[in-house]
Amino acid sequence: MQFHHHGYVSTDPRVQPAAGIGLDRPADLPDEVDVLIVGSGPAGMITAAQLAQFPDVNVRIIERRPGRLAIGQADGIQARSVETFQAFGFADHIIAEAYRISEMAFWGPDPEDPSRIIRTSSPEDDPAGISEFPHLIVNQARVLDYFAEAAAFAPGRLTPDYGYELKGLTVTGEGEYPVEATVAHTDGVRTGERTIRAKYVVGADGARSGVRSAIGCTLAGQSANHAWGVMDVLANTDFPDIRTKCAIQSASGGNILLIPREGGYLFRMYVDLGEVAEDDDHKVRSTPMEEVIRKANDIIAPYSLDVKDIAWSSIYEVGHRITDRFDDVLAEDRGTRTPRVFITGDACHTHSAKAGQGMNVSMQDGWNIGWKLGHVLDGRADEALLDTYSLERQVVAQNLIDFDKEWSTLMAKPASEFENPQAVADFYTQTMEFPAGFMTEYVPSMIVADTAHQELATGFPLGKRFKSARATKVADTNDVHIGHFHTADGRWRIYAFADAAAPGEASAMTDWAEWIANAPESPIVVHTPAGADTSSLFDIRAIYQQQHDDVWLNRVPDAFKPIVGPFELVNLENVYAALPDDDIFDIRGISRDGAVVVVRPDHYVAHILPLGATAELAAFFRGALRPASR
Repeated sequence: MQFHHHGYVSTDPRVQPAAGIGLDRPADLPDEVDVLIVGSGPAGMITAAQLAQFPDVNVRIIERRPGRLAIGQADGIQARSVETFQAFGFADHIIAEAYRISEMAFWGPDPEDPSRIIRTSSPEDDPAGISEFPHLIVNQARVLDYFAEAAAFAPGRLTPDYGYELKGLTVTGEGEYPVEATVAHTDGVRTGERTIRAKYVVGADGARSGVRSAIGCTLAGQSANHAWGVMDVLANTDFPDIRTKCAIQSASGGNILLIPREGGYLFRMYVDLGEVAEDDDHKVRSTPMEEVIRKANDIIAPYSLDVKDIAWSSIYEVGHRITDRFDDVLAEDRGTRTPRVFITGDACHTHSAKAGQGMNVSMQDGWNIGWKLGHVLDGRADEALLDTYSLERQVVAQNLIDFDKEWSTLMAKPASEFENPQAVADFYTQTMEFPAGFMTEYVPSMIVADTAHQELATGFPLGKRFKSARATKVADTNDVHIGHFHTADGRWRIYAFADAAAPGEASAMTDWAEWIANAPESPIVVHTPAGADTSSLFDIRAIYQQQHDDVWLNRVPDAFKPIVGPFELVNLENVYAALPDDDIFDIRGISRDGAVVVVRPDHYVAHILPLGATAELAAFFRGALRPASR
């Protein structure tokens, strides 16, 4: 964390100086806004937290509840989400209070006595080291609290407007604010309806989304005709793995997914209630919790469960549905106009809860559209950027649906039907990179280049998230993960990996640094607004092949030591050196001739180039961003 560059800070440094709309934010919901976010779930709150970093963009988020969520349905936090929390500044805080998954235990019928269950395997959760961040369990309500804090601490000082419900939405296509939203008070104090005009609307309003209905999208798919009871409970039990995530299969045909919760006592059980008749008409949803508890005891025999308190419970039927588009532009109109309304999270894809994907994928939806709206409304990019949201996220959602169908089918399958008793455990270990959130790979577009230069940095696949690695920060000699400094501030990252020469010597790295800092066609020169810090849009970092003792900061080009703030201080923390025993060039397959790796504001690798390909780098940013006004 860097601060003091605008003057001495004696209070919480996470609270950024207010700016723009954040200097005098209206307490009441205004009649006109740049972005109206409907719904304060995970997708909505991360969108709000990202847009709050663009203080000149007028954003409001409405929620029909009277206040914060007290208890949420989702609780699984995959490693990719924890990386995201790091970018928003609260990974350490939420890790401290969460339950951490290190192993998953699989239980099945004892071959010698199938009426009993035994532990059959306990694979590590991440044996391949997919991420340096852990797999966590923590209530959705706390995730929302942290995003709310991030939005309130940001320059835009964004806070939710509780007690408003969307009643209708119309895209008029007219004027500066072409979307009209009709909202009504739900707080019981105020009454009546009013109209809010917006430039853009983001629907994060769940599976029964009013925004989705207003733009003519429907969730299409199918139900698996299988029901589960889920409950968060405080209980006493002699089941030995009660504090370990477990998949339990019994000979009787029932299955349980057991998930310990944060705090050391609470745990969640997804209890298999079996097939549901097609003419059931959702009557299964009235199953009493006493029946779910009885079923759970049958499944875990010879062990028993004595439930003392139920914090939250639900009965649900597995369904897999997705919309044909994630915005308001019909397929035949694509390219003739840019979208004005977007849907995220459960509003555009629904699936079972057992893969722990709903909240995680929804947050990536919100981050994706958040930074893009910020760029467009801040004048950094053309509206065409917004077409990439549906292009990128619909594919991710479909892949999730396909994965979840297979996983939920396995979880519901009776143990007697498996030829291989380790089938569920094998599927879990073989596919863990997908639920962890690391199989997303965006196709080439205006913000993702093709793979022509992929061999220069094989460990940073184009279109996939930037997988951090360690290096020494030269200024203070600390060994750090370079990706952990990629905060959700809306900036692009440009990592310049040096050739073999040391700083100050004639080299491709030295020539590139001179070009990026001063050439008329350099992205810094072309796209940085007049009067702004040179690092206001691009965070440029250097990684040298030498160890830190051989990297002298006075010889490092000024391009990697930007001038920041009103006092024109020199930022010395963007220069790194390779570690002798964990060389980033080897770990991530970086060419010893050097390479440039461009990373989007949401962590995804956008381009890889040779140090000498300056014209290609300039052309990429001309396609992705608007020239700054001078």
